Amino acid sequence: MRKSFYTLSGIVTNQMGKNVRDGDAFIFINANCTCMKILHMEYGGLVIYHMRLEHGHFHLPVINTEEGRIKAIETFWNDLVMMVQGMDGSKVRRYKRSGFHGL
Repeated sequence: MRKSFYTLSGIVTNQMGKNVRDGDAFIFINANCTCMKILHMEYGGLVIYHMRLEHGHFHLPVINTEEGRIKAIETFWNDLVMMVQGMDGSKVRRYKRSGFHGL
């Protein structure tokens, strides 16, 4: 978790094959799941959000590994928010919403 802007953006470009300037948020979590960094391009430059838990650990979704290496996976913003807040997304009930029908 000692990596900063240039190294993390290099990982995004070289290992993930993504462009950090596309507006996606890239999440990096340490092996103990106690520290998270989120790399995101804002207007005017890169931003890193860094969270270190005092107690417990982040509960990650099920991730398939390939040859011992974790692949990059996509997730939804609300799933990230639940992970940061310590909520288990698999136990949250989601209701289907219908479109706007007017008044």
